[in-house]
Amino acid sequence: MSSRLSPTVDELRAWRAFIEATDEVRGVLSARIQSESGLSTGDYAVLLALSEASDRQLRSSELATHIGWERSRLSHHLGRMEARGLIRRVDCATDSRGAEIVLTDAGTAAFRKANGPHLHAIREVFVDALTPEQVIAAGEIAQALRAHLAR
Repeated sequence: MSSRLSPTVDELRAWRAFIEATDEVRGVLSARIQSESGLSTGDYAVLLALSEASDRQLRSSELATHIGWERSRLSHHLGRMEARGLIRRVDCATDSRGAEIVLTDAGTAAFRKANGPHLHAIREVFVDALTPEQVIAAGEIAQALRAHLAR
């Protein structure tokens, strides 16, 4: 760790390039998934987490942690998804204060419809822009950042 308090000019240039590029990639992917499937990136994150969960359901607190959202934000989003029939909320059998979020058949169908085009967009926008070595390096950088933030 550097004893210098502020980043250098080169470090700031790298930081700005990183932030601007990730914002642009995220924006392109968000617009693509919305136009191709009608799902938002938030919808997709929830559906992905539920599709990977045991019995296609998670406690709302676990879901919030899994996708990195505040519980209030998730609650509002789940209300919109529930109104569209993508998920349903059921009382938790082991804790009367909690709710289980369950992926519906309509949610599964929406996720499957979105998944192929979304994965294709990831390849086109992210993977194809980099060499195989850069893809590996990007993964390593992301893991290092997450590990640093977890400390």
